[in-house]
Amino acid sequence: MSSSSLVIARTGRHRQRYENNLRLVSGCIPYRLREDKEDCSGNIENRIQVLMVSSPNRNDLVFPKGGWEDDENVLEAACREALEEAGVKGILRKTPLGIWEFRSKSRQNICSQEGGCKGYMFALEVTEELDTWPEQGNRDRKWVNTKEAFKLCRYEWMREALEKFVRVIAEDKEVETREETQIVENLGHLALPLTLPLPLQLPVSDVVVGGCQMIASNCYVKTSSSHHHVIASFPWHCAPQEVATDMSY
Repeated sequence: MSSSSLVIARTGRHRQRYENNLRLVSGCIPYRLREDKEDCSGNIENRIQVLMVSSPNRNDLVFPKGGWEDDENVLEAACREALEEAGVKGILRKTPLGIWEFRSKSRQNICSQEGGCKGYMFALEVTEELDTWPEQGNRDRKWVNTKEAFKLCRYEWMREALEKFVRVIAEDKEVETREETQIVENLGHLALPLTLPLPLQLPVSDVVVGGCQMIASNCYVKTSSSHHHVIASFPWHCAPQEVATDMSY
């Protein structure tokens, strides 16, 4: 874990986006894959842990989300909310898990006059967890497995997003495993030693962040299951940079 730099949670609704009288919301499901050498089933779901945060003034846990503002794109909004509410950074899967319309049951005026929201949800692979974060005073965070997360989801749309998330992560892992197997097979055909470092084994920390240190406050965007990462930068930090690109797909 590390401490956050000078990042302050955004407040107010003067920059809020609306569409057809619905407040536009962006959020994510932060996750990590737990190493479990005792699990021989090969079921990726058994290794997934997701991060949930408490809601102010309510006894429930939710995924980080919040208003999508007019000076950022939907990916940047999801990254910002993850940092502000949960204090995490990571790799955001560019393709959304889905788009859901829902009503705010606790405070109807939080979304629109009718209490309606249109939410975009993404998967965020956590690479850094901060010791302190902007909304730490109002929110607690908790890592849970997917079975517990389903029980904790208060709303149907959250459960649907979690179901889609589990499917997507499992599919991505299958693709990654096939790619790694193919690389090993190709190396075998070339009669190269199997101890040769494989590109797919390169840790995230070895391929990210160069030139602009404050970019660490953002998160990287994963365009597909292959290793193609693009930095999603916030306008108040610095210009976006392309970090690691594999265009072989």
